[in-house]
Amino acid sequence: MKKLIGRVAFALVLLSLLVLQSGCSKVNQDNYDRLESGMSYEEVVDILGSPDDCSQVMGVKSCTWGDEARNIKAGFMGGAAMVFSASGLK
Repeated sequence: MKKLIGRVAFALVLLSLLVLQSGCSKVNQDNYDRLESGMSYEEVVDILGSPDDCSQVMGVKSCTWGDEARNIKAGFMGGAAMVFSASGLK
Protein backbone atom coordinates (compact mmCIF):
# COMPACT_ATOMS: atom_id res chain seq x y z
CA MET A 1 0.00 0.00 0.00
CA LYS A 2 2.85 2.40 0.83
CA LYS A 3 4.44 1.72 -2.56
CA LEU A 4 1.17 2.54 -4.32
CA ILE A 5 0.78 5.82 -2.41
CA GLY A 6 4.40 6.70 -3.19
CA ARG A 7 3.91 6.02 -6.90
CA VAL A 8 0.69 8.05 -7.01
CA ALA A 9 2.39 10.95 -5.23
CA PHE A 10 5.31 10.78 -7.66
CA ALA A 11 2.94 10.78 -10.64
CA LEU A 12 1.08 13.79 -9.25
CA VAL A 13 4.32 15.72 -8.80
CA LEU A 14 5.36 14.96 -12.39
CA LEU A 15 1.95 15.97 -13.71
CA SER A 16 2.08 19.22 -11.75
CA LEU A 17 5.50 20.05 -13.17
CA LEU A 18 4.29 19.45 -16.72
CA VAL A 19 1.28 21.71 -16.18
CA LEU A 20 3.45 24.46 -14.72
CA GLN A 21 5.92 24.20 -17.57
CA SER A 22 3.23 24.46 -20.23
CA GLY A 23 1.90 27.63 -18.58
CA CYS A 24 5.32 29.28 -18.66
CA SER A 25 5.65 29.63 -22.41
CA LYS A 26 8.08 32.29 -23.52
CA VAL A 27 6.09 32.72 -26.73
CA ASN A 28 4.17 35.82 -25.63
CA GLN A 29 3.70 39.46 -26.61
CA ASP A 30 6.01 40.80 -23.88
CA ASN A 31 8.95 38.72 -25.12
CA TYR A 32 8.15 39.51 -28.75
CA ASP A 33 8.30 43.22 -27.89
CA ARG A 34 11.82 42.73 -26.47
CA LEU A 35 13.21 41.44 -29.78
CA GLU A 36 15.22 43.82 -31.95
CA SER A 37 16.83 43.60 -35.37
CA GLY A 38 20.55 43.07 -35.07
CA MET A 39 20.33 40.78 -32.04
CA SER A 40 22.46 37.68 -32.23
CA TYR A 41 20.90 34.21 -32.32
CA GLU A 42 22.12 33.69 -28.74
CA GLU A 43 20.41 36.90 -27.54
CA VAL A 44 17.12 35.80 -29.08
CA VAL A 45 17.47 32.35 -27.50
CA ASP A 46 18.10 34.02 -24.12
CA ILE A 47 14.68 35.68 -24.44
CA LEU A 48 12.63 32.90 -26.09
CA GLY A 49 14.47 29.72 -25.18
CA SER A 50 15.49 27.07 -27.70
CA PRO A 51 13.55 27.21 -30.97
CA ASP A 52 11.12 24.47 -31.87
CA ASP A 53 12.33 24.42 -35.48
CA CYS A 54 15.14 25.94 -37.56
CA SER A 55 16.16 25.67 -41.18
CA GLN A 56 18.98 27.23 -43.17
CA VAL A 57 19.09 28.08 -46.86
CA MET A 58 21.86 30.04 -48.58
CA GLY A 59 23.14 31.61 -45.36
CA VAL A 60 19.70 32.62 -44.06
CA LYS A 61 18.61 30.83 -40.88
CA SER A 62 14.87 30.79 -40.12
CA CYS A 63 13.67 29.71 -36.68
CA THR A 64 10.24 29.23 -35.14
CA TRP A 65 9.21 29.20 -31.51
CA GLY A 66 5.77 27.76 -30.75
CA ASP A 67 3.28 26.06 -33.05
CA GLU A 68 1.01 26.97 -35.97
CA ALA A 69 -1.57 28.66 -33.75
CA ARG A 70 0.83 30.67 -31.55
CA ASN A 71 4.37 31.42 -32.67
CA ILE A 72 7.27 33.78 -33.08
CA LYS A 73 9.47 33.49 -36.15
CA ALA A 74 12.89 35.02 -36.72
CA GLY A 75 15.18 35.28 -39.72
CA PHE A 76 18.94 35.51 -39.19
CA MET A 77 21.61 36.49 -41.68
CA GLY A 78 25.29 36.71 -40.87
CA GLY A 79 24.50 35.72 -37.28
CA ALA A 80 22.18 38.71 -36.70
CA ALA A 81 18.40 38.83 -36.56
CA MET A 82 16.96 40.64 -39.56
CA VAL A 83 13.18 40.13 -39.29
CA PHE A 84 10.65 38.93 -36.74
CA SER A 85 6.99 37.96 -37.09
CA ALA A 86 4.40 36.64 -34.69
CA SER A 87 1.01 34.98 -34.84
CA GLY A 88 -1.65 34.32 -32.21
CA LEU A 89 0.04 36.09 -29.32
CA LYS A 90 -2.95 38.12 -28.12
